[in-house]
Amino acid sequence: MAHTLLHRPVTTARRPSVLAYAAAGLSAWRQRRALTRLDAAARRDLGLSEADVFVESNRPAWNIPAGWLR
Repeated sequence: MAHTLLHRPVTTARRPSVLAYAAAGLSAWRQRRALTRLDAAARRDLGLSEADVFVESNRPAWNIPAGWLR
């Protein structure tokens, strides 16, 4: 009789370490500060308005995109 179910170990999602979370927060903070230093031509090239830059640069450092911590 053939088995129809695969035997795979069940893994749980791992939570990121505090160090990984801090490193991602520092990276986000640095990128947001760099965004504020862009001139108008560079922002236009990226398709960003003054309002977009203002909103993004005022996000707190711990507000990290979900994909950064996978």
